[in-house]
Amino acid sequence: MRSSCPADAHHVVCIGASSVLSITPRTSRGTDDRSKHMRIGILGTGAMATALGAAWVRAGHDVRVGGRDTEAASRTARRTGASGHGSLAEAAAHGEVVLTAVPADAAPQLATELAHLLAGRTLIDCTVPMAPGADGPALTTGGGATSVARLIADAAPGADVVKAFGVCHESIWTLDRPAFEGAPLAVPFCTDQPGAATRVAELIASMGCTPLPCGGLGRASLLEATAVFAVGVWWSGAEARFAFPAPALAPGAVDD
Repeated sequence: MRSSCPADAHHVVCIGASSVLSITPRTSRGTDDRSKHMRIGILGTGAMATALGAAWVRAGHDVRVGGRDTEAASRTARRTGASGHGSLAEAAAHGEVVLTAVPADAAPQLATELAHLLAGRTLIDCTVPMAPGADGPALTTGGGATSVARLIADAAPGADVVKAFGVCHESIWTLDRPAFEGAPLAVPFCTDQPGAATRVAELIASMGCTPLPCGGLGRASLLEATAVFAVGVWWSGAEARFAFPAPALAPGAVDD
Protein backbone atom coordinates (compact mmCIF):
# COMPACT_ATOMS: atom_id res chain seq x y z
CA MET A 1 0.00 0.00 0.00
CA ARG A 2 3.02 2.23 0.32
CA SER A 3 3.08 2.80 -3.42
CA SER A 4 -0.26 4.62 -3.18
CA CYS A 5 1.29 7.41 -1.08
CA PRO A 6 3.61 10.22 -2.17
CA ALA A 7 7.29 9.34 -1.97
CA ASP A 8 7.93 12.04 0.61
CA ALA A 9 4.87 11.27 2.75
CA HIS A 10 5.21 10.40 6.42
CA HIS A 11 3.62 7.03 7.19
CA VAL A 12 2.62 6.75 10.85
CA VAL A 13 0.52 4.02 12.45
CA CYS A 14 0.23 4.06 16.27
CA ILE A 15 1.65 0.92 17.96
CA GLY A 16 5.42 0.85 18.84
CA ALA A 17 8.77 2.74 19.46
CA SER A 18 12.54 2.97 18.74
CA SER A 19 15.98 3.27 20.30
CA VAL A 20 17.17 6.35 22.17
CA LEU A 21 17.82 8.99 19.56
CA SER A 22 18.63 12.67 19.49
CA ILE A 23 15.52 14.16 17.92
CA THR A 24 14.79 17.71 16.87
CA PRO A 25 11.17 17.83 15.66
CA ARG A 26 10.69 19.92 12.53
CA THR A 27 7.16 20.88 13.55
CA SER A 28 6.35 22.78 16.74
CA ARG A 29 2.98 23.77 18.10
CA GLY A 30 4.83 26.64 19.78
CA THR A 31 5.18 28.37 16.42
CA ASP A 32 1.79 27.19 15.13
CA ASP A 33 3.49 25.83 12.00
CA ARG A 34 0.84 23.51 10.59
CA SER A 35 2.29 23.30 7.10
CA LYS A 36 3.57 19.79 7.81
CA HIS A 37 0.24 18.34 8.90
CA MET A 38 -0.04 14.55 8.74
CA ARG A 39 -2.77 12.26 7.51
CA ILE A 40 -3.72 10.04 10.45
CA GLY A 41 -5.86 6.91 10.35
CA ILE A 42 -7.24 5.73 13.69
CA LEU A 43 -8.07 2.07 14.23
CA GLY A 44 -10.71 2.01 16.95
CA THR A 45 -13.64 4.03 18.24
CA GLY A 46 -13.22 4.05 22.04
CA ALA A 47 -12.03 6.60 24.60
CA MET A 48 -8.37 6.72 23.51
CA ALA A 49 -9.33 6.91 19.83
CA THR A 50 -11.65 9.81 20.60
CA ALA A 51 -9.27 11.72 22.86
CA LEU A 52 -6.17 11.39 20.68
CA GLY A 53 -8.15 11.92 17.48
CA ALA A 54 -9.54 15.20 18.77
CA ALA A 55 -6.08 16.28 19.97
CA TRP A 56 -4.63 15.66 16.51
CA VAL A 57 -7.47 17.51 14.81
CA ARG A 58 -6.76 20.49 17.10
CA ALA A 59 -3.10 20.25 16.07
CA GLY A 60 -4.10 20.64 12.43
CA HIS A 61 -3.81 17.04 11.22
CA ASP A 62 -6.14 15.23 8.80
CA VAL A 63 -7.78 12.41 10.79
CA ARG A 64 -9.88 9.49 9.53
CA VAL A 65 -11.54 7.06 11.98
CA GLY A 66 -12.01 3.38 11.21
CA GLY A 67 -13.91 0.64 13.03
CA ARG A 68 -15.54 -2.74 12.54
CA ASP A 69 -18.81 -0.94 13.31
CA THR A 70 -18.96 1.94 10.84
CA GLU A 71 -21.77 3.60 12.82
CA ALA A 72 -19.48 3.74 15.83
CA ALA A 73 -16.73 5.10 13.58
CA SER A 74 -19.13 7.80 12.37
CA ARG A 75 -19.97 8.83 15.95
CA THR A 76 -16.29 8.98 16.91
CA ALA A 77 -15.49 11.02 13.82
CA ARG A 78 -18.16 13.55 14.78
CA ARG A 79 -16.84 13.78 18.35
CA THR A 80 -13.25 14.33 17.20
CA GLY A 81 -13.90 16.60 14.24
CA ALA A 82 -12.25 14.04 11.95
CA SER A 83 -12.47 14.61 8.22
CA GLY A 84 -13.95 11.18 7.58
CA HIS A 85 -14.70 7.66 8.78
CA GLY A 86 -15.01 4.15 7.41
CA SER A 87 -13.71 0.63 7.84
CA LEU A 88 -10.50 -0.33 9.63
CA ALA A 89 -8.86 -1.00 6.27
CA GLU A 90 -9.87 2.43 4.96
CA ALA A 91 -8.40 4.12 8.03
CA ALA A 92 -5.17 2.14 7.73
CA ALA A 93 -4.86 3.15 4.08
CA HIS A 94 -5.63 6.80 4.79
CA GLY A 95 -2.03 7.97 4.77
CA GLU A 96 0.72 9.16 6.99
CA VAL A 97 -0.45 8.21 10.47
CA VAL A 98 -2.53 5.30 11.74
CA LEU A 99 -3.20 4.76 15.46
CA THR A 100 -4.10 1.37 16.87
CA ALA A 101 -6.50 2.11 19.71
CA VAL A 102 -8.20 -1.24 20.30
CA PRO A 103 -8.05 -3.60 23.32
CA ALA A 104 -4.50 -4.83 23.85
CA ASP A 105 -5.39 -8.49 23.37
CA ALA A 106 -6.98 -7.72 19.99
CA ALA A 107 -4.19 -5.50 18.61
CA PRO A 108 -1.79 -8.21 17.29
CA GLN A 109 -4.59 -9.99 15.40
CA LEU A 110 -5.71 -6.69 13.91
CA ALA A 111 -2.14 -6.00 12.82
CA THR A 112 -2.07 -9.43 11.13
CA GLU A 113 -5.29 -8.66 9.24
CA LEU A 114 -4.02 -5.29 8.04
CA ALA A 115 -0.32 -6.17 7.61
CA HIS A 116 -0.42 -5.63 3.84
CA LEU A 117 -1.74 -2.10 4.36
CA LEU A 118 0.58 -1.25 7.24
CA ALA A 119 3.80 -2.15 5.43
CA GLY A 120 6.06 0.88 5.09
CA ARG A 121 4.09 2.94 7.58
CA THR A 122 4.86 4.13 11.09
CA LEU A 123 2.53 2.19 13.37
CA ILE A 124 1.86 3.65 16.85
CA ASP A 125 0.64 1.37 19.64
CA CYS A 126 -1.06 3.07 22.61
CA THR A 127 -2.48 -0.10 24.17
CA VAL A 128 -2.10 -1.11 27.84
CA PRO A 129 -2.06 -4.92 28.44
CA MET A 130 -3.83 -4.98 31.80
CA ALA A 131 -6.19 -7.20 33.77
CA PRO A 132 -7.31 -7.34 37.42
CA GLY A 133 -4.89 -9.20 39.70
CA ALA A 134 -4.76 -10.29 43.32
CA ASP A 135 -2.70 -7.22 44.27
CA GLY A 136 -4.21 -4.81 41.77
CA PRO A 137 -3.90 -4.30 37.99
CA ALA A 138 -1.45 -6.76 36.38
CA LEU A 139 0.28 -7.10 33.03
CA THR A 140 -1.17 -9.69 30.67
CA THR A 141 2.08 -10.15 28.73
CA GLY A 142 3.72 -12.77 30.91
CA GLY A 143 5.02 -10.33 33.50
CA GLY A 144 6.59 -8.12 30.86
CA ALA A 145 8.50 -10.91 29.10
CA THR A 146 7.28 -9.37 25.86
CA SER A 147 5.14 -6.36 24.92
CA VAL A 148 2.06 -5.79 22.83
CA ALA A 149 4.19 -3.52 20.66
CA ARG A 150 6.58 -6.42 19.94
CA LEU A 151 3.67 -8.75 19.17
CA ILE A 152 2.29 -6.17 16.76
CA ALA A 153 5.69 -5.75 15.10
CA ASP A 154 5.89 -9.53 14.64
CA ALA A 155 2.36 -9.58 13.19
CA ALA A 156 3.06 -6.73 10.74
CA PRO A 157 6.79 -7.03 10.00
CA GLY A 158 6.70 -4.39 7.29
CA ALA A 159 5.47 -1.67 9.64
CA ASP A 160 7.67 0.69 11.66
CA VAL A 161 6.19 0.16 15.12
CA VAL A 162 6.27 2.79 17.87
CA LYS A 163 5.00 2.45 21.46
CA ALA A 164 3.57 5.79 22.56
CA PHE A 165 0.68 7.66 24.21
CA GLY A 166 -0.27 4.80 26.57
CA VAL A 167 1.20 6.06 29.85
CA CYS A 168 -1.33 8.88 30.38
CA HIS A 169 -5.03 8.45 31.06
CA GLU A 170 -7.15 9.36 28.04
CA SER A 171 -8.47 12.45 29.84
CA ILE A 172 -5.02 14.07 29.54
CA TRP A 173 -5.34 14.09 25.74
CA THR A 174 -8.53 16.15 25.99
CA LEU A 175 -6.42 19.08 27.26
CA ASP A 176 -5.12 21.58 24.73
CA ARG A 177 -1.31 21.74 25.01
CA PRO A 178 -1.21 19.82 28.31
CA ALA A 179 1.29 21.26 30.79
CA PHE A 180 1.95 20.59 34.46
CA GLU A 181 3.90 22.65 36.99
CA GLY A 182 4.78 25.08 34.23
CA ALA A 183 6.26 22.52 31.84
CA PRO A 184 4.78 20.86 28.72
CA LEU A 185 3.77 17.23 29.15
CA ALA A 186 6.61 14.84 28.23
CA VAL A 187 5.45 11.92 26.06
CA PRO A 188 7.71 8.82 26.22
CA PHE A 189 8.01 6.56 23.20
CA CYS A 190 10.05 3.58 21.99
CA THR A 191 10.95 2.46 18.46
CA ASP A 192 13.74 0.83 16.51
CA GLN A 193 13.29 3.00 13.42
CA PRO A 194 14.97 6.45 13.27
CA GLY A 195 12.51 7.73 10.65
CA ALA A 196 9.52 6.67 12.74
CA ALA A 197 11.10 8.26 15.81
CA THR A 198 11.40 11.59 14.02
CA ARG A 199 7.84 11.46 12.73
CA VAL A 200 6.37 10.59 16.12
CA ALA A 201 8.45 13.32 17.76
CA GLU A 202 6.99 15.79 15.25
CA LEU A 203 3.49 14.53 16.04
CA ILE A 204 4.05 14.93 19.78
CA ALA A 205 5.50 18.43 19.33
CA SER A 206 2.52 19.46 17.21
CA MET A 207 0.32 18.79 20.27
CA GLY A 208 2.37 21.21 22.37
CA CYS A 209 4.10 18.35 24.21
CA THR A 210 7.76 17.35 24.60
CA PRO A 211 8.98 14.16 22.84
CA LEU A 212 10.79 11.79 25.24
CA PRO A 213 12.62 9.01 23.32
CA CYS A 214 13.13 6.05 25.66
CA GLY A 215 15.01 3.49 23.57
CA GLY A 216 14.27 0.67 21.20
CA LEU A 217 11.17 -1.45 20.90
CA GLY A 218 12.69 -3.88 23.38
CA ARG A 219 11.93 -1.28 26.06
CA ALA A 220 8.23 -1.01 25.19
CA SER A 221 7.42 -3.49 27.95
CA LEU A 222 8.74 -0.93 30.46
CA LEU A 223 6.27 1.68 29.22
CA GLU A 224 3.45 -0.85 29.40
CA ALA A 225 4.43 -1.82 32.95
CA THR A 226 4.67 1.85 33.93
CA ALA A 227 1.13 2.44 32.68
CA VAL A 228 -0.22 -0.54 34.64
CA PHE A 229 1.62 0.64 37.78
CA ALA A 230 0.19 4.16 37.41
CA VAL A 231 -3.35 2.85 36.96
CA GLY A 232 -3.00 0.83 40.17
CA VAL A 233 -1.83 3.89 42.07
CA TRP A 234 -4.70 6.02 40.72
CA TRP A 235 -7.23 3.33 41.60
CA SER A 236 -5.87 3.32 45.16
CA GLY A 237 -6.64 7.04 45.39
CA ALA A 238 -3.00 8.19 45.33
CA GLU A 239 -0.97 10.23 42.81
CA ALA A 240 1.60 8.34 40.72
CA ARG A 241 3.55 11.53 40.00
CA PHE A 242 4.46 11.89 43.68
CA ALA A 243 6.48 8.66 43.42
CA PHE A 244 8.81 10.10 40.76
CA PRO A 245 10.38 13.35 42.03
CA ALA A 246 13.49 14.68 40.31
CA PRO A 247 16.79 13.71 42.00
CA ALA A 248 17.82 16.15 44.72
CA LEU A 249 21.07 16.73 46.57
CA ALA A 250 21.20 15.59 50.19
CA PRO A 251 21.66 18.39 52.74
CA GLY A 252 25.30 19.48 52.79
CA ALA A 253 26.21 17.56 49.62
CA VAL A 254 28.34 19.23 46.98
CA ASP A 255 27.23 19.13 43.36
CA ASP A 256 30.25 18.12 41.29
